[in-house]
Amino acid sequence: MAAASPSLPAPIQGGAGVDARRSKRRVALVLLGATAAVLLVGAATVIHAERAVNHVALGGSPRPVTVVAALDGAYRAHRLYVGRVDPWIEADVGPQFLAAYVLSVSLRPGAAVTRGQVLATLDCSNAHAEMRAAAMQARAIQARKRALSDEARRKGELLEGGFIAQNDVEVTGAQDEAEGAQLLSMQARVSAAQLFVDDCVLRAPFDGEVATRMVDPGAFVRPGSTILSIVDRNTVRVTADAPEADFDAAGDGVSVRIHLTSASRRLVAPISRRSPKADPRTRTVHFEVDVPDPTRALAVGTTAIVELDVGAPTPAVVVPLYAATIRAGKAHLFVVEGGLAHAREVAEIGEGAGSLYLDPTALPAGAHVVVEGAALLSDGDPVIERLEAAPAPSTSASRRGGGYGRPL
Repeated sequence: MAAASPSLPAPIQGGAGVDARRSKRRVALVLLGATAAVLLVGAATVIHAERAVNHVALGGSPRPVTVVAALDGAYRAHRLYVGRVDPWIEADVGPQFLAAYVLSVSLRPGAAVTRGQVLATLDCSNAHAEMRAAAMQARAIQARKRALSDEARRKGELLEGGFIAQNDVEVTGAQDEAEGAQLLSMQARVSAAQLFVDDCVLRAPFDGEVATRMVDPGAFVRPGSTILSIVDRNTVRVTADAPEADFDAAGDGVSVRIHLTSASRRLVAPISRRSPKADPRTRTVHFEVDVPDPTRALAVGTTAIVELDVGAPTPAVVVPLYAATIRAGKAHLFVVEGGLAHAREVAEIGEGAGSLYLDPTALPAGAHVVVEGAALLSDGDPVIERLEAAPAPSTSASRRGGGYGRPL
């Protein structure tokens, strides 16, 4: 029994050793697998990076650009002037001879008036008194003259009978003539006083409308002051000034396009009249266009844009203005042909409203013109083009006072 007891733990010690060896084996396998996985991931990353590297030079790769097709059109120079809508007749109503207080102003802006209608009245107490005094003095002088005339007639009869001296007759005749001159002078004073009296009642000079009211009752006005202004709008005048170089273009009867900004209306009318003389200060020629307005719908004193064509239409191809660089009358741009960008220099015919008009003999209609990406191109570079629809040339004005083109 004593010899068998030490051999009991042997199986237990043998099993623990086996488990330890198995555990070590598992750890080694896990480490080996993790190492292999890391190596595989690293190898895949290297392969992916190698595939992403561009081995072609950037200068040799096609460049993406946006192109539009050049349009067939025509260029016609035209001018744009900033004008004004004026009434057919305009008058400032106020006293011309009298300084007085305003008693009444019966109308306000927008009121219709007829010729001869009373518009305002002034305090004319002094004018009436002066006119009555002048009239009384004229009556007194007339009475004295009548008496002198009778005396001169009687003395003339006495002179024929030799009862009076010639000198007495001549003195009486001179006095009669002097009184006659004084009478004429006093009658002139009466007429002048009558003008002052007439100036106290202000009337409409023509049929029209009240445009402005400058003063109210109680105000003191002087000769030349304006109380009301009257305008006649049955026909309005669109007035503008053209440079002297456009004298022939802005002739009588030439049709112009007018944009009335106040009424948002556009119309076409012929030039009614043109001044034969240029303004010496501005070197511009004044012209007018009559526009009938029986309904009085147009506001006067407002802005009118007048557009005038000059010359005959010229064939041209149209491209967007931003597609080219203009230097010394030449348009520098790129045209795509066969996948390659070619630099072109084309003569400029005109420009306007975001469009460029070029010589059709140097650039045919339908050519693909680069509009985006041209800054990075050189002549002969390969490109990948993306075609866009070319914007329609606009007829709206982009510059004032000068010539520019518009499509027909």
